[in-house]
Amino acid sequence: MFNSLQDRLQDTFDRLRGKGRLTEDDINVAMREIRLALLEADVNFRVVKRFVAVCKERCLAADVLDSLTPAQNVVRVVLEELTQLLGSTESALTLAPNRHPNSIMLVGLQGSGKTTAAAKLAYLLKKQGQRPMLAACDVYRPAAIDQLQTLGAEVGVPVYTGDRTDPVAIATGAVKAAADEDATVVIIDTAGRLQIDEVMMAEAVAIKNAVRPDQVLMVVDAMAGQDIVNVVTEFSEQTDFDGVIMSKLDGDARGGGALSVREVTGKPIKFVSMGEKPDSLEVFHPDRMAKRILGMGDVVGIIERAEELADAEAIADAERMLNEGFTMDDMLKQVNTIRKMGGLAKILGMLPGGERLMGQMPEGGIDESVVSRMEAMIFSMTPQERARPKIINGMRRARIAKGSGRSVQEVNQLLRQWDEMNKMMGKLRSLQNNGQLSPRAMKQMAAQMQNQPAPGGGNRAQRRMQARKKGRRR
Repeated sequence: MFNSLQDRLQDTFDRLRGKGRLTEDDINVAMREIRLALLEADVNFRVVKRFVAVCKERCLAADVLDSLTPAQNVVRVVLEELTQLLGSTESALTLAPNRHPNSIMLVGLQGSGKTTAAAKLAYLLKKQGQRPMLAACDVYRPAAIDQLQTLGAEVGVPVYTGDRTDPVAIATGAVKAAADEDATVVIIDTAGRLQIDEVMMAEAVAIKNAVRPDQVLMVVDAMAGQDIVNVVTEFSEQTDFDGVIMSKLDGDARGGGALSVREVTGKPIKFVSMGEKPDSLEVFHPDRMAKRILGMGDVVGIIERAEELADAEAIADAERMLNEGFTMDDMLKQVNTIRKMGGLAKILGMLPGGERLMGQMPEGGIDESVVSRMEAMIFSMTPQERARPKIINGMRRARIAKGSGRSVQEVNQLLRQWDEMNKMMGKLRSLQNNGQLSPRAMKQMAAQMQNQPAPGGGNRAQRRMQARKKGRRR
């Protein structure tokens, strides 16, 4: 969503880095470019005016202009102010520890993604050890209740529907049912309208007064641009809420509304939705989002996603690989790990400069089908071939290629990738046998190797980037 803004800001910073010393005129030109970039990204005009004024004042200070790296200090100032604009620190979801069940009420306009956000939030809380229940209080939109039931079944969370006619009765009934069934959190999906009206507001107030939710979250469509500010402001005046869920942040839009919400309303963004899958709702980290907008990536996010996937089975697999070698089944687990982490595009997008690199790729971007092609070739192997890939001769390669619908050249490439990984594991095993690698370090290195994206995968641009990292020329 922020690709265009990111490109404009990075171009501005690149021009500054090309100068050994900065003058006041240089700062003025840079601030003008930043102002235009933010306005084109649909950031609220008053927000842009305040942001640029503060950045300019700080950048003109002596400690910036007289430093050895003034351009880097300008980037630092913009990063700090952008983080402040987005909320400075993470605003966690607040639940009462001694109250069962807690209740979370979702409000917003029709089409903002409330029902989907309710299911995603339930999935996230379930992963955190909560026992959520969904309450279907949208009795007006056709099939809204059926949609919530389908999503609830998908994430394994019960859905309370009540009499399907009275939203207030459904909400209060859901809280009672949750207490009876030992659920810890009730997520109330309320009805929306195509525009703000008194009926919708009155109903939201009635549900809020009846349930007294611990948190009221407003779901807004990140693709709505400037309208986000108007909608959030109107809601905050009539139906107070605690925070915002920003949906569709992975969409193709300018995204300025996301940069304006906190500054205009004082309400923090608590969650952002980065895709369609149940696990695409993420806790919003202002500092990480600011770094991604400035092209610095979100390496911490990659580490956290890898840690989520690390479990006892992964450690056992790492030990087995060190003792018995690296098999095609291990490579298949790598493929599944890439999928669980969100795919190649998501991983690359979280690396410094990754989103900009994707924007420069030919139409279609990263070829995500490379993961499915690898999987098809491995599934076309016999159990013996997966366990001992070295036995795969020319005839076997031809059979695997035919069975997977791929070419012999692609099978050869897959086997070369396996050979590289197997050699790496052999070096680790040699260090272990010589006493140069502690068991703990051995497990960590093996687990890291298992969790990294498969080498050589992706399109030509990705392979070139990997080659440059290794110091080779292609």
